[in-house]
Amino acid sequence: MRENKFYALILAAGKGTRMKSDLPKVLHEIKGKPLLGYVLDTAKAAGAKKIIVIVGHQAQKVSARFSDSGCVFVLQEPQLGTGHAVLQAKKELYNYNGLTIILYGDVPLLKPETVALLIKEHVKTDSCLTVLTTIVPDAYGYGRIVKDKKGNIEKIVEQLDATEDEKKISEINTGIYCVNTPFLLSALKKIENKNNKQEYYLTDIVEIARRECCKAHAYVTKDYIEVMGINTPDELIRAGKYLK
Repeated sequence: MRENKFYALILAAGKGTRMKSDLPKVLHEIKGKPLLGYVLDTAKAAGAKKIIVIVGHQAQKVSARFSDSGCVFVLQEPQLGTGHAVLQAKKELYNYNGLTIILYGDVPLLKPETVALLIKEHVKTDSCLTVLTTIVPDAYGYGRIVKDKKGNIEKIVEQLDATEDEKKISEINTGIYCVNTPFLLSALKKIENKNNKQEYYLTDIVEIARRECCKAHAYVTKDYIEVMGINTPDELIRAGKYLK
């Protein structure tokens, strides 16, 4: 049985242009507490041994706000995608053979229990990568989870690249992962930026796992609101109502 302890890696480098504010997105507040504060609390409550926060936009402001949180801050500059963001933490992850949970600083509603269940599923299925997924009423714009007959993930297909059949899939990628750290560090080196945005996408590690005959699994959480990212002032208000 593998150890259930983990390192948490929180992506918090984004600007959050749709918030229409100069404040870094992860510092916007719900009930007087910044979004990133909720994510840090979830990581700690779920049992993270170490918390690494990737900062970028107004990095000093974010790290100053959480200077007493006990986490490690790593700078992503320039910001070249989610895969590139995780790669910035390689020194902090080097020689660590346990699990890494990848979280987002703008997903404040995620419960510690869900993180624990994700880890439990990952260990039980002996996967090298487990993606937290959810079923949504309208999957437009989200990355779809394409599975094989055994229920393992073959790939994550973005809206623009999806076929008509793939667009009918309602199971989507939340972007939250539980991954064996040695595999993560190895896969990050193989991600390429051959896409429209010329960015390094973390989702590519799923296809790398398949290519290398490593099991990529999905754990479905029933509450899709819980894994909602906050991108607009309206979503911030909705999240506040959910917390009540």
